[in-house]
Amino acid sequence: MADDYGGVLGAFPYAFRASNSRLFQTYVVLGGLVTVAVSLLFVAAVVGVIAGTTGGRGGSLTLSRSFFAVVGLFVVVPLVAPVLFVARRHRRTDSDGHYDATLALTGYLFVGALYVGLVISVPPSQQTSPTGVFAPVVEVLYALPQLAGVGPPLVAATVIFLCHRWLRE
Repeated sequence: MADDYGGVLGAFPYAFRASNSRLFQTYVVLGGLVTVAVSLLFVAAVVGVIAGTTGGRGGSLTLSRSFFAVVGLFVVVPLVAPVLFVARRHRRTDSDGHYDATLALTGYLFVGALYVGLVISVPPSQQTSPTGVFAPVVEVLYALPQLAGVGPPLVAATVIFLCHRWLRE
């Protein structure tokens, strides 16, 4: 098939061409850029962890290296999931713009949730005093325990999956 795509990288241009939703097309571009940036950050972090733990003996050092890779997957997979879902749906059926736009919104929700999770997990020694319109919101987020930073991305990833399940035919 000439319209078919091959793998994750081919899904991005295919989904962009196949969708008639401008909102989804913007997510394909933004989601792709954010995915590349996040992937590069995690690769750099893994290289840093490996460099910092060379010469050590297995055990917990190997576990920390693996942990970075698993966390990277848990961040990257929900970023690309809306694009993959839409590409698959367009390949198999004649999809409507409502499905595409809804998954684009869930993708944007996940990007926002990642940012909120990062703000929550900022160590107290690196927190700056917030100013501006969002200062009260940032203060509330800073006051939460750092482990709560996992919550918003986890909820947003669940919303992506539930919207896909709810809207599929």
